[in-house]
Parts: sequence; C-alpha cells; structure tokens
Amino acid sequence: MSARVLVTGASGFVGSALVRQLLDRRDVPVRAAFRSVPAAPPSGAEMCRVGDLGVDTDWRAALDGVDTVVHCAARVHVMHDTAADPLEAYRRSNVAGTLQLARSAVEAGCRRLVFLSSIKVNGESTPPGGAFSEASAPAPLDPYGVSKLEAEQALFALGRAQGLEIVVVRPPLVYGPGVRANFRTMMRAVERGMPLPFAAVDNRRSLVGRDNLVDLVSLCIRHPAAAGEVFLAADGEDLSTPALLTRIADAFGRSARLFPVPPALLAGAASALGRRALYVRLCGSLAVDGGKARTVLGWRPPDSVDAGLRKTVAAYRAEPR
Repeated sequence: MSARVLVTGASGFVGSALVRQLLDRRDVPVRAAFRSVPAAPPSGAEMCRVGDLGVDTDWRAALDGVDTVVHCAARVHVMHDTAADPLEAYRRSNVAGTLQLARSAVEAGCRRLVFLSSIKVNGESTPPGGAFSEASAPAPLDPYGVSKLEAEQALFALGRAQGLEIVVVRPPLVYGPGVRANFRTMMRAVERGMPLPFAAVDNRRSLVGRDNLVDLVSLCIRHPAAAGEVFLAADGEDLSTPALLTRIADAFGRSARLFPVPPALLAGAASALGRRALYVRLCGSLAVDGGKARTVLGWRPPDSVDAGLRKTVAAYRAEPR
C-alpha cells in the first residue's frame, strides 16, 4: 500500500470530498487534518487536530509517515471582510501558514505538496472570447487572490531549494452538494420561481463541479508529470448566466423565469446599491482554458455540467427545511 496522504482542511467543502474519494479508492492511507475535529468525522481516515493555520502550527504529528500533502486549508475569500488589515490577515494564514506546512513537510521527508489555489490569482474577469490559461500573467485584484499568488510563488521557491515537488491547482467557482454563497442563492431563487432579470446577459463563465475538481486533485497526487506544474481546473463547458440558470431549472424539473434587462441598467443599479462586485460575478465573463490538465495528465472530467448540477440540486432538495 502506498505511503499515506495528508489532507488539510479536511472538514471543508473540497477537502471533505477529497478525503471521501481517497478512502473510496482504498489504495492509499488517508490522514485528515482538522482545525477542530468534526462531530461526524470521515469513517476510515486517520484524524489529526492541528488548530489554526499559521506560522506556529505544529504539523509534526500530522506529517509522520506522510508521502504527499494536499493543502486545502485556507483563510477563504469573504464578501465583507471585517479584519482591520485584510491582506495581512490573509497573508498570516495563506502565505505564512502554508510555508510553515511546506517547511514541516520537507523536514518530515514528504515528496509532494499539492496546493489548492484559486483562479483569483489570474484576475476577476476575461475579455469577450478570451480565457485564462496557465500562461496568463497573474493579476489578482483582492487580498485573497494576492495571498494565493504569494503562497504559490513561495512554495515553488521552497520546492526548488529543498526538493519538494509542488503542484498547484487553480479552480474557478466550485459547485456541488452542499454549496453555499451565491450559487445556493441562485438555486433558491430558481426553486421559488422568482423572476430574474438576466435574459439579456451574454457572458461566459467557467465552473468546476466539486467531484471533477477532486478527481483532478487526486490525479495530481500520483501523476509523475504533475510535479512542478500549475493546472487550471474547469468542467470544459462555459455557460452564460442565463444558460446556467436554465440548466439549474432543468435539474429542478422546472422552467427558469428570466426576463431581459439591459446589462448597462443592471450595472448602474448594482453600483447604486454598492453591489458592483456581485454584478461582475453575475454578468461579467471569467473563462478558463483547462486544456493543460487534459494534455499533460490525460485528465477528463468524470461529470458533465448537467450531471454535476443534478447532484447539487438533489442534495439541496434533500436538505431538512
């Protein structure tokens, strides 16, 4: 049996799904690192409590006997950050905390570290017909994206100096069973039959289903060609906002109630309400070219967009109300 894999952030949206997939494969021992042990820990995984992610985190017990680390833990992006200095807060966890883990991994004799980053490293939007690729120049616009880029750069520098294989995966919006935030808001609006003013929006946005992302990360754990590389993750089918709402409605077995409002009016209303960032996410484009993972790793997303949306909606409908 292969040397064990440590998954940090194992109670999170992506980390928990990765732990389940690795356990289902049954070909690698899995250790799940939590900030605090959850009430319903994953069956079959070794558990390790490590506390908050930072420069003083003690990873020695968690890394004992570990060959590969998948680092999902992070200070995540929040819409209304209340920190006095948000960039410094992100840097403490996402840069200094990540480097503490990487240095500890080197000392423990680990071979590889897979880092879950973010498409926010590349920026917030793409021009019509354009798409981010691994060759695109990084251009983060918020403290979260800046911290993820700085963490990537520091990891690759440490990896070159210390012989630790680094793999970076940058996903766009991740959806799947249990998804929260704006995606859940869209599902709720569609479920309730709310009229939505997006029929005239003509944008293109890339998504990645959680099961697809986890499948790619799992491949990055073991594929020799992944070492030293950055991969952008995407389902492979870009959707406009009205198309996404229509596909969500299809998964509910109903029709989306969309009506046209000129995007310029939507932009003006969003700015007047202080919701410009929300307008960009709903009406702007952010396309991702995920071809490198297919070419270099031979990866193919196991789920189509429709299959991923059906899973997501089924889980939403099964939740207690």
